Amino acid sequence: MPEPLLERHAEALGLFGERLRAVACDQWDAPTPCTEWNVRALVNHVTGEQLWIPPLVSEGRTVQELGDAFSGDVLGEDPVAAWDVASAAAHAAFAAPGALDRTVTLSYGPAPARAYCSELTADCVVHTWDLSRAIGADDRLPDGLVEFSIKEVMPYADGLAASGMYAAPLVVPAGANAQTRLLGLLGRRG
Repeated sequence: MPEPLLERHAEALGLFGERLRAVACDQWDAPTPCTEWNVRALVNHVTGEQLWIPPLVSEGRTVQELGDAFSGDVLGEDPVAAWDVASAAAHAAFAAPGALDRTVTLSYGPAPARAYCSELTADCVVHTWDLSRAIGADDRLPDGLVEFSIKEVMPYADGLAASGMYAAPLVVPAGANAQTRLLGLLGRRG
């Protein structure tokens, strides 16, 4: 029987890859809704996140052991190829037998691999919206990924702004659609 979390993870990676393939040569320096990043920096961030997964999940290494192994430019001359390799390895690591039942050691301490996969799936979904907005692509996200991401983000949404990594949550109009609610939780205007 297929694992729903792995299906969502694969879907999120695929959607980000689609949008990445739509980046035109002159769009790499374009601004994104993440004000500190242009398109290349955003893609570098999401690709770098994928690079952490195999050593943390498959090898049982820690963030401290890896240090700054994935700092700086991880895209090289071919961002699409870098993404393809990183995302395939990340998904394979999570999909390995028993991988989601492991514990990983992250910067904030031990965490279930299943929770780590959920967190990175939601992060990839939101950054797909960021990338879509930056390049003028269709920014509608699949309903299933949006609902998954809301459930993932909701329990800790209030703490995200305090972390300095996200803007403060926005008040969204009553009756707003799920995507608008998700984006509002993360300080983005849909």
